[in-house]
Amino acid sequence: MEFRLLPLEERHIPFCAALERLCFSEPWSEAALRGGLESEAGVFLAAETAGGEFAGYAGMQAAGGEGYVANIAVEPGFRGRGCGRLLTRGLIEAAAGAGCEFISLEVRASNAAAIALYESLGFTLAGRRRGFYQKPQEDALIMTHILT
Repeated sequence: MEFRLLPLEERHIPFCAALERLCFSEPWSEAALRGGLESEAGVFLAAETAGGEFAGYAGMQAAGGEGYVANIAVEPGFRGRGCGRLLTRGLIEAAAGAGCEFISLEVRASNAAAIALYESLGFTLAGRRRGFYQKPQEDALIMTHILT
């Protein structure tokens, strides 16, 4: 399946909020998503199918030479089809374009599929945040991709 990447728009916010509730135990609200989208440092991307169906989104903050990924989420029906890879590559390219030296993210230590994806795109383990996630409590792995 082919996906197209585009800047996240206001029309995507309700879909993002619903996906947040589906994917994360501590989801972002529509207001929080709008705040990120309106931030000067915010970079938010949407993935859609060729038919215009919302498939996922990704967001980060790019400032001070650093890119920090906030969230990457893909609709369950589109997982394993390249959507997450496209979104992550889009953030890497946006971070490089913004002059960032690196891009980093946190991922649940048990999320083997996401870890494998990030490693395949050049992210490496940089550390661990003990008890970072709640509901359920779990460590986060800090992964970083050096861009310069």
